[in-house]
Amino acid sequence: MRTIHCINNISKCGTDLLTNEYAMTDSLDKAEGVLVRSASMHELTLPSGLLAIARAGAGVNNIPLDSCAEKGIVVFNTPGANANGVKELVLAGLFLASRDVVGGIGWCQGIKDDPNIAKTVEKGKKDFAGCEIKGKKLGVIGLGAIGAEVANAAAALGMEVYGYDPYISVNAAWMLSRDVKHITSADIIYEECDYITLHVPLMDATKEMINDETIAKMKDGVVVLNFARDLLVKDDAMAAALESGKVHKYVTDFPNPKSVNMKGAIAIPHLGASTEESEDNCAKMAVKELMDYLENGNIRNSVNFPNCDMGVCRMASRVAVFHKNIPNMIGQVTGTLAAAGVNISDMTNKSKGKFAYTLLDLENKVDISVIEKLSAIDGICRVRVVK
Repeated sequence: MRTIHCINNISKCGTDLLTNEYAMTDSLDKAEGVLVRSASMHELTLPSGLLAIARAGAGVNNIPLDSCAEKGIVVFNTPGANANGVKELVLAGLFLASRDVVGGIGWCQGIKDDPNIAKTVEKGKKDFAGCEIKGKKLGVIGLGAIGAEVANAAAALGMEVYGYDPYISVNAAWMLSRDVKHITSADIIYEECDYITLHVPLMDATKEMINDETIAKMKDGVVVLNFARDLLVKDDAMAAALESGKVHKYVTDFPNPKSVNMKGAIAIPHLGASTEESEDNCAKMAVKELMDYLENGNIRNSVNFPNCDMGVCRMASRVAVFHKNIPNMIGQVTGTLAAAGVNISDMTNKSKGKFAYTLLDLENKVDISVIEKLSAIDGICRVRVVK
């Protein structure tokens, strides 16, 4: 029986996929697999028996990725499962920033007791006039699952869309509308676009990418939308730009003590993926990834180990080896198996950054002494007998 622990509430659409070979546990210490949404795991002590963590969502800054990799704990996420939900809210952000709907609603509430409200509205509505997005230039920075959907939708609404992503995948490129102009420099977006929306992961290279320097390159009256990660934008720089009028509106899905008090900011309470459909889709994808890994050793959509898929094992045994991405690891692994008289039927080795993953189908079972010898090899993080 495999044991699964949910740190957050996970949609039943996902957990109902677990077969009778799985049992839910309230104890993290007893779990082989963990399902999590936004709860922070950085302060938790992860048990030695934990094999994998599946994040029902895209961002994984709530999970200690490096320490998990060192222990051979695979961390999954669910890219694209919530893309439509986020896309729709980005579009709402575009409209809210273009037409002062929020200000207008607040004003109407303030005069709701006026018996002549209809006449008052006709006189005062000019203070909330805005512009249309059709024909305006939108810059999409990051063309992953969400960015590509935003770009396509905006193009369909008549916007002139510029897309920037130096790491765009072939699949993402195929998904882009031919109306989206794929450019090779973010500076073109900063200099040319009326609206700029961010869809990149948070890492050292992207932290505070919207700052004093990049804002200075932007058009006067630009609108900036951030539905990706809070720390992509330098708050003090944005506050100053809003105050001066350099930035007309800042729409953020990540309220913090500074952004909620910025003049011209529209702070939304992190609703990007908060739809029933998104939560269901993320839960189903996370559970499927976790089950395929626990049952077959296959890795799909991991953020700390490479993708690797050998299907269902038809041989006597399957062994997974987590190791550092350094020379001669494969030679030592295969040599140890050969010395024990174990024949390899099939093998796949993939690397990702500092770590690598080797999956081996074997013609005969391996006893514990062979596993111990493999585990003792310098540079190996974990050896797991899948079957």
